[in-house]
Amino acid sequence: MPPLKIGQVLVKVLTSGICGSQVGEIEGVKGPDKFLPHLLGHEGCGEVLECGEGVRHVKPGDRVVLHWRKGAGLESVPPVYESRIGRVNAGWVTTFNDYAVVSENRLTLVPADFDPEVAALFGCAVTTGFGVVNNDARLSIGESIAVFGAGGIGLNIVQGAALAAANPIIALDRFDNRLELARALGATHAINVTRADAAEEIRRIVGHDGVDVAVDNTGNVEVIALASRVTNARGRTVLVGVPPKDSTAAISTLPLHFEKRLVGSHGGGSQPAVDIPRLVRLVRDGRLAIERLVGGRYAIDEINQALTDMTSGRLAGRPMIRFTGP
Repeated sequence: MPPLKIGQVLVKVLTSGICGSQVGEIEGVKGPDKFLPHLLGHEGCGEVLECGEGVRHVKPGDRVVLHWRKGAGLESVPPVYESRIGRVNAGWVTTFNDYAVVSENRLTLVPADFDPEVAALFGCAVTTGFGVVNNDARLSIGESIAVFGAGGIGLNIVQGAALAAANPIIALDRFDNRLELARALGATHAINVTRADAAEEIRRIVGHDGVDVAVDNTGNVEVIALASRVTNARGRTVLVGVPPKDSTAAISTLPLHFEKRLVGSHGGGSQPAVDIPRLVRLVRDGRLAIERLVGGRYAIDEINQALTDMTSGRLAGRPMIRFTGP
């Protein structure tokens, strides 16, 4: 292996989650990818093996969260790997590989004995979900919220809303197993959108005006429009899911000239270096049930099956990749 460059850190990946964003990358929802072939994965936990010049926030032997949002430290140049198929590109963080060269500012230290599966989920699912609640929605005690899509991020929005004492907390999804998990994590109501009219059910629960906050995690333009319609005149509609490139959603803009807000989320505005230590404390104090978010465990050579189980709805919660070896 060539010497690490300034700000680069060599990490042995212990475990990785699979986010819906990777599905979007595979399907090319943002348009043509000029960096193919490239590695994927942006939430994980690992052990630092070696540090390049200038790295000050982590050292060899540290247990770290790998995350896609910028944290503390240097931003390195992204690595390029050599393989039997030729050169393979990578971003500042990848987690679908046994060993990863990661930019220092995509790593945050956690205690050495911290559960690596829980830590991996801090890389995106948990920090994004809680960031949506705190930063994008600015959810207040007693406000109502509807969460469209009860995948990894949606479940954490539900859990964060419950900690924020929101009420009611309405989870919506196509799959009963995900809705059951949402209820276990704090949802007061669960709506299977394949069997009920979502707008009618939401208004039955909160009244004709609609919810204070609606969050779309699906990226489906019809769901985005629905989320906007069921948000009340002073509420916030937060868009987390990313629609396919060039798709459009039909939304009435008139209410936006008054007090209604439409917000696009970028990772919930999370700050990993600040948020992750806080989340560690909450987990250790028994305030968060992050381990319940693990929907299934797979080896790296089973990753295609994990993706299938995730997209088909068979899993409730995050599919996790466990790595083995020295």
